[in-house]
Amino acid sequence: MAGNWALSRRRGALVQRGAIFDRIRSFFKEKGYLEVETPFRIPAPAPEAQIDAIPSAGWFLQTSPELCMKRLLSAGYPSIFQICRCWREGERGVRHLSEFTMLEWYRAGADYLDLMVETEALLLAAAADTRLSYRGHVIELSGPWERITVAEAFLRYAGTTSAEALAVGSFDELMVERIEPRLGLSRPTFIYDYPACCGALARLKPSDPSLAERFELYIGGLEIANAFSELTDEAEQRARFAAEAAERATLGKAPYPIPEKFLKALSALPPAAGIALGLDRLVMVLLDAETIDEVVAFTPEEL
Repeated sequence: MAGNWALSRRRGALVQRGAIFDRIRSFFKEKGYLEVETPFRIPAPAPEAQIDAIPSAGWFLQTSPELCMKRLLSAGYPSIFQICRCWREGERGVRHLSEFTMLEWYRAGADYLDLMVETEALLLAAAADTRLSYRGHVIELSGPWERITVAEAFLRYAGTTSAEALAVGSFDELMVERIEPRLGLSRPTFIYDYPACCGALARLKPSDPSLAERFELYIGGLEIANAFSELTDEAEQRARFAAEAAERATLGKAPYPIPEKFLKALSALPPAAGIALGLDRLVMVLLDAETIDEVVAFTPEEL
């Protein structure tokens, strides 16, 4: 009975979660996006050093639908979205689940700046109000949202430059400990223009190739989304995958097959932008939940 009570008490949150998902789907359909479904099991994930896929009968459970969705863009689908399950090994905490729900959307003819505008409109449509309270912060959703470059954020909150942090190996630590907790406390914040080495699948900025056209969205100190202008150069993407694979080997992690069909499709990929948004986390924020456990039907421990 105790297990049933744990499930029953989430009913209100799950009803609101369903309404949020309905508003998200309506937003994209009104804008002419096609909702797609791609396979959960794939032969080769993107070989990212810091993300570990879960093996499944010789293939892998997807860490993101990104590779398949970009192949659809390459095949001529101009604007697509998907709400799906994703899996990442070893991710469990008050804000993490190893199996979680992701929203991804891709748009041909757009760049990461266009997606900032679209993301603002989406969250206003998804939320029940223009103002929310999360972890003691009153956050205004009506625009304009804050935009700050990675370089500005390091100087403002970490007291050093992003280049210096990369050189001494403290970039990720400073992001987590000093910068992320300060982002999105009164209004959502886009932090953008990451160092080129931090944009594994992102296009480099034409006016400054030392930067990747990537942004992350934070609300109440919590990362909600990651987006970028898409890299369309097969040779460059192949070289980046090789670098990530080498980093995985250095860390003692298992190698992944190279996603050859994805790489071959890049030659037909139009200029485009894409974004991955964690829906469980978004629901957490919109409902002012303390933990991710409060906004999902089942936690792993309850199965």
